[in-house]
Amino acid sequence: MTYDEFNQFCGALPATTSVVQWGGAQVWKVGSKVFAVGGWSKDNLPAFTFKTSPLNYDFLSNKEGYRPAPYLASRGMKWIQQFAGSKELDEELTYYFQESYRIVSLGLTKKKQKELGLNQNLSAE
Repeated sequence: MTYDEFNQFCGALPATTSVVQWGGAQVWKVGSKVFAVGGWSKDNLPAFTFKTSPLNYDFLSNKEGYRPAPYLASRGMKWIQQFAGSKELDEELTYYFQESYRIVSLGLTKKKQKELGLNQNLSAE
């Protein structure tokens, strides 16, 4: 996946915003909370960082081309970085971006979710 494709995908998700920060990384947010980062690669190849569930974190931490995200994971956060992707893995990567978006949006206050029109069709548990 290219950074342009990453930005196009993340920009198509509802109520997202982006900013360039942290050393030139493209940072995508929902409700002012980060859900995906494009950048932070040591070798100028695309690298993508995203939040995961604990189960996906454990799985991806041991998968080739993925690693616990620099800085974030060392602080106990469940963030993964894909640093060695290929076109064949783009569909998988978009799934993880979508999941990160979902996890982060569900962590917003109910008021903020309603204000942004997010997660309104979910039944109360």
